[in-house]
Amino acid sequence: MTATLHDTPRLTVHPDRLLPADPVVRAIARRLYEQVRDLPIISPHGHVDPRLLFEDAPFRDPAELFVSPDHYVTRLLHASGVPLEALGVGQGPLSEARAREAWRLLCAHWHVFRGTPVRYWLESELAEIFGVTQRPSPETADAIYDHLAGLLSQPAYSPRALFTRFNISVLATTDDPCDDLSVHAALDADPTWSGRVIPTFRPDKYLEASAPGWAQAVERLGEVSGIATDTYAGWVGAMEARRRHFVEHGARSADHAHTDAGTAPLEAAEAERVYRAATAGTATTAEAVALRRHMLLEMARMSTEDGLTMTLHIGVRRGHHGPSAARFGPDTGHDIPLRTDFTDPLRPLLERFGTHPNLRLVLFTLDETSFSRELAPLAGFYPSVYVGAPWWFLDAPEAVRRWRGAVTDTAGFSRTSGFIDDTRAFCTIPVRHDMSRRLDSGFLAQLVAEHRLDEDEALDTVTDLVVGRPREVFAL
Repeated sequence: MTATLHDTPRLTVHPDRLLPADPVVRAIARRLYEQVRDLPIISPHGHVDPRLLFEDAPFRDPAELFVSPDHYVTRLLHASGVPLEALGVGQGPLSEARAREAWRLLCAHWHVFRGTPVRYWLESELAEIFGVTQRPSPETADAIYDHLAGLLSQPAYSPRALFTRFNISVLATTDDPCDDLSVHAALDADPTWSGRVIPTFRPDKYLEASAPGWAQAVERLGEVSGIATDTYAGWVGAMEARRRHFVEHGARSADHAHTDAGTAPLEAAEAERVYRAATAGTATTAEAVALRRHMLLEMARMSTEDGLTMTLHIGVRRGHHGPSAARFGPDTGHDIPLRTDFTDPLRPLLERFGTHPNLRLVLFTLDETSFSRELAPLAGFYPSVYVGAPWWFLDAPEAVRRWRGAVTDTAGFSRTSGFIDDTRAFCTIPVRHDMSRRLDSGFLAQLVAEHRLDEDEALDTVTDLVVGRPREVFAL
């Protein structure tokens, strides 16, 4: 039977969604939000592949755009009994039949996303970007798929056209230190392209000496940098050289994601000894961790010299389900948060560089208990420290509200990073930023309603959160 959109529940997005329910506060929030809703998007940390914009090839199908690459979507479907392989995870381009089936699975399980930010983002994408008017369900899946597929074949829905439509001012990618950044260079040289896409230095795998393939990665780092990495000094020098390469290609930050925030230093002789043991494959796990913590401290020193903002995304057990990691690869939905500490682990770094005028250090966590206990007090003293916006599992409306309440008492608004979308799902960028603008407008409106802030100050603040904070923190 041919799918139809008649007589099915409608998909609606309310203009006041996420704004406060109290009518007095909501009226204030509306006024604030209206002033920032159309401001350009600054995205200083994300995972969109720059080839998407360089090649500007049409998205193949709705599953490629909404399902297969988005671990927010696939993880909850997997928890609901849908195999990852049925969603096309880690399998490259799907046939039309398999892509349609993956889309049907999403629509058939639409109810499992109720109350989640994923549901909010998907609804906003479907309704506001693609004009979908019916709620996804088994009955409407094929008709919605056909509607989306028809749009994706049109020039107005190409990646570059959407980039312009989304009003993205700056988009940062995440890049391997050995990347030659030729795609970024080609984009910059393309006379038909006027957007700004900048790389981000992401050296994690070169710091984790106990990880499989580390020695080969470090050897490759030496080849690309032209500096031999057979000694500790060479390893450091190669990192410095690659950072310079990134700066020359427009990079503004170096991003680090590790299980902990340790930065304890090693004596020079000990660093050399452990490094040699690591390259020989004889370092213990404890020695490898000590080397990584020491090198993270060195990365802060490098940031004071080359100006790259240092961001720490701390506290995730990557690939928690080993069999899934082996079969489908990384970033496929089974990374799980850990408890985290910052005060003592970061003390060596902050005692050396915390008051350095050239350091900008942004701290992200998945552990809500550290918001008011550690992150806000650190940012409330050290001029180099900023509290990163809620990230990953915490980038949901209620978590964002809790974060803003926990941080503001001690660190105010100016010691925060501005919103970070941290996404590889391209079409969620505008809806995530819009969500943040709505939530911040509501938070500030409450302060105005309680006579703790004048409305003109609230307007200045919400504008600063959208454009001022990211520009300052990431030197854009």
